[in-house]
Amino acid sequence: YRALVLLVISCPCALVISVPLGYFGGIGAASRKGILVKGGNVLDALRDIKTVAFDKTGTLTRGVFEVSRILPREGVEEKEVLHAAALAESRSNHPIARSILQAAGMQYILEKVETHEVSGKGVAARHKSGDILAGSAAFLKEHGIAVPEPDAPGTVVYVARNGAYLGLILVSDILRPESAQAVRDLHDMGIAKVAMLTGDRRSGAAWVAEALKVDEVRAELLPEDKVAALESFGPKEQTMFVGDGINDAPVLAGAGVGVAMGGLGAQAAVEIADAVILDDSPARAADLIRIGARTRAIVWQNIVMSIGIKAVVMILGIVGLAGLWEAVFADVGVALLAVLNAARTARG
Repeated sequence: YRALVLLVISCPCALVISVPLGYFGGIGAASRKGILVKGGNVLDALRDIKTVAFDKTGTLTRGVFEVSRILPREGVEEKEVLHAAALAESRSNHPIARSILQAAGMQYILEKVETHEVSGKGVAARHKSGDILAGSAAFLKEHGIAVPEPDAPGTVVYVARNGAYLGLILVSDILRPESAQAVRDLHDMGIAKVAMLTGDRRSGAAWVAEALKVDEVRAELLPEDKVAALESFGPKEQTMFVGDGINDAPVLAGAGVGVAMGGLGAQAAVEIADAVILDDSPARAADLIRIGARTRAIVWQNIVMSIGIKAVVMILGIVGLAGLWEAVFADVGVALLAVLNAARTARG
């Protein structure tokens, strides 16, 4: 009889049912917040996060650009600079390219032009008017073209044709209203460092970093530079990266937890990320960490409760103070309690 009591008590139903149910509930709670989580292992990984790094364009900012100024070199007209840039960017889906085409009237997408986009740098194009380069200062310098450094905030697109510098286009972006709150929430949760990694020039990134009070900003980064910068923040398991662009795919893969913006984000970023934010709100990064911590706490509550009650009833059964009714409670009763507790994770 005592052996039968111990056999009933030792059935691991509570652990087998409640632990995965806790993770399913956590994934469900995240989905209610507009976050798709690709597995319970992602919720587990969130407990180790010490550094959260954001991309700038399209993540902390809206990614809705407008051409604010055109600064041609002496002897060149503004419309000539804009025309050349529009031709070069006519086959690109980048938000900056769209803003240049919008300013130029979009008609240049019908022009016959061959383009070659260099990730994180710029675009080289071949048109009947000549060979055109549009991109960062480093991109033009690689082709032996000297460019000036403008004293104005915003993203800069430098333009050259046939090896001669034509001018630059200043493109401005708008901060997301929830970005500052996202940074504050992460700091309040005890995240040691909130950083910003961007391919934009330093002056364009500095005003965003200052407005949001991020701990560290690194600018003018190529995709591989972002990976190296994230690795410098500490062990991979302690880092989270939030980004939206195709240039962010390598660093999303290299982070402990990679989070992609699903609304305007590139398909490559969405596919490789561990979680996807559907409404593109950076504030969801803090929600995700909060849900991960709550889910893990409830899972551990179930583990301790299940093993603890079973151990007590088992000791009573060994000395003859617990019968089959107590054994049934230690099995089925504890399993039901664990299931009810695990269901709390689904409420977020």
